[in-house]
Amino acid sequence: MSDLKIIIGTKTYSSWSLRGWLAVRHTGLAFEEIKLPLDTPEFYQRIKAYSPTCCVPALCDGDVRVWDSLAIIDYCARIAPEKFWWPEDKAAYANARSIAAEMHSGFMALRGAAPMNMRDRRTGLTLSDAVQKNVDRIDALWTEARTRFGAGGDFLYGEFGAADMMYAPVVSRFESYGIQLGETSRAYMQAVLEHPYIKEWKADASTETQVVAQDEIPADATSLG
Repeated sequence: MSDLKIIIGTKTYSSWSLRGWLAVRHTGLAFEEIKLPLDTPEFYQRIKAYSPTCCVPALCDGDVRVWDSLAIIDYCARIAPEKFWWPEDKAAYANARSIAAEMHSGFMALRGAAPMNMRDRRTGLTLSDAVQKNVDRIDALWTEARTRFGAGGDFLYGEFGAADMMYAPVVSRFESYGIQLGETSRAYMQAVLEHPYIKEWKADASTETQVVAQDEIPADATSLG
């Protein structure tokens, strides 16, 4: 059994878990996945053994504990430095770190109105002004990263890396709720959705039956936010 363990929540809904899991998967190292059912007594009982915040994701590497998605990404970059995580170019690196941090701390309107739900598919939803503002900002920063720094591949900075891990759940949200973006961002979304790690996560999510009511948009909803 591997000393490297990633503790995650229900894959259908847990956006932060997806980020941490992608980082561990990207290392190429053997790891154990421990999945806890979100918003259940079992979750709150078991997560205490892994995370001081009682939140997912959490990473255990022997006696080492890491309990934040962005921190997990940076820790995984230390244990697998041969993999691509952040661009080397100074301007690209500054851009990548900034947009990753912006995702970590921002876009509250989108996150509140459009929870990640890999089972849901909608079209024609009206977005509130606050949600639309978040969408426009993400569309702009994806377009800038791809245009300025993405020549080496299909992802934000060419190769799949840390910034893409941070935005993968946003791609899922946009797919679920039929949110419209510009041409460059649509192509980027397709690249993320076709990435083998994303396909692997989605395949596992498709086998889940748990329903987390707070992450379900009403079936008759016509708007987000």
